[in-house]
Amino acid sequence: VWCWSGLERKHTCVGKVKMAQWHDNILEVLPDWPRWAMKMLFIMAGLLAVSLLMTALYTPDDEKIESDVKANGSDKENAAKSSKDKTDIKTLHGEFDSFRRKYIVVYLIIMLADWMQGTHMYTLYLSYGVNISALFLTGFLSGAIFAPFLGSFVDKFGRKRSCVVYCVLEIIINLLEHVTNFQLLLLGRVLGGISTNLLFSAFESWMTTEHRHRNFPEEWLARTYSAASIGNGAMAILAGIVAQVLEDQFGHIGPFQGAIALTALALILVLRWEENYGESKEGEHETSTVYHQFMEGWKTTASNSHIWRIGMTQALSEGAMYTFVFMWVPTLLSMDPPGGVPTGCVFSALMMAITMGGLFFQPLESFLTKFVISKANASEFSASLIYTLASASMAIPAYCLSSASSSEHCFERILISFAVVEMCVGLFMPVAGTLRSKYVPDALQGAILNIFRLPLNAVVVGGTYATDVMEPAHVFFLVSGCFLSAALLQATMISSKSPAVDSGSKKTN
Repeated sequence: VWCWSGLERKHTCVGKVKMAQWHDNILEVLPDWPRWAMKMLFIMAGLLAVSLLMTALYTPDDEKIESDVKANGSDKENAAKSSKDKTDIKTLHGEFDSFRRKYIVVYLIIMLADWMQGTHMYTLYLSYGVNISALFLTGFLSGAIFAPFLGSFVDKFGRKRSCVVYCVLEIIINLLEHVTNFQLLLLGRVLGGISTNLLFSAFESWMTTEHRHRNFPEEWLARTYSAASIGNGAMAILAGIVAQVLEDQFGHIGPFQGAIALTALALILVLRWEENYGESKEGEHETSTVYHQFMEGWKTTASNSHIWRIGMTQALSEGAMYTFVFMWVPTLLSMDPPGGVPTGCVFSALMMAITMGGLFFQPLESFLTKFVISKANASEFSASLIYTLASASMAIPAYCLSSASSSEHCFERILISFAVVEMCVGLFMPVAGTLRSKYVPDALQGAILNIFRLPLNAVVVGGTYATDVMEPAHVFFLVSGCFLSAALLQATMISSKSPAVDSGSKKTN
């Protein structure tokens, strides 16, 4: 900084020097990442902050009931009734918030542990010098083989016990990751396929059934799913940082040791949960058999078009999502951006987009309910809209990569499209959960949610194979087509009449 006497005052010169020093200090603290990556990270952080502020001003419709009750209580003859109603509503809200915290805390802990493993599993196996493809394929095949049967055990023997089994399996799996023996690692992947099915069925089944056993309003389920989606994105961001610190301290195995500690903590918390089962009437689980649960799950799925359509939209959308996960790193690397691709930085930015999607879910449904469609079909309409947006976003890299030239603007468009599709992931996670709770009978939650994983695993395996044999542009066209197919299939349910709901089962249409 140059200061010329007679042209500038001394305090102005000193101020410029301090500003330059402050700028240099910031550059020293910030990671040495490419400018485009830092720009993306800061923009996503800013958008997330704005999203948090905007959604903080949003009040769910059910919470506005209290103010309505208060307003109605101005009439003297209704004052006593209004006061009682207000007290009952406050009590119910308090009980629900306590229940939701009990579930969300465990959910966030297990998702943090899961993300910590996922971000470093490839590098761990690479350091062992083993066949990585065989290990990952074994995990997918194990999940596909056990999916049809595992859910019936979840419903029969109890959702809480199944969550406990998940935690124990995860601890064993992460202990097996400490050895370099390929056969033991294969065993870990087989167990991993089982635990993944439990992760995405037992916990949700327990929460949905327990929610109804406590007689909470049905629409409040969406609030729990939204909180889970927001928290999942936050845990993914945190996992990258925590796992990196643990790897720096303890080597490649560090994140897996951290996952053991987190899973043990989740196990202790799960032991405090109440048990519930897949039963239409209390005590029915004692007389029903696993075979009965298995057959009922398959018969209900095949005979109820709502259920199998929900399963197929889940398979298409999540299968497309997993295929995108396999594609985004090699796609960005192939475009050779200036300074390379700091995957950790981009990953954190994309996870912020997921968190934003979870934040937008409830306001989006509230807006659609008020101005577009009835409350009964708002979730179906939201899902179709979200899948359509995801399809459009994936058409952008498909078009850009298929064109003759790949300009800087094309790189920016692809980055934006990746952020948009991840925001859609954050949106369709709670809406898909809401739809599953709406149409899938409580008594068969575990069985049917695992049946859903059969077509999902098929799409994932097909998508994984496509990434090896097809051009990237064609793979993105395929991903876009899967999202569009999910949108069209979901749209067929927009005019459907909602099934009746009780604590045990739902009537089919």
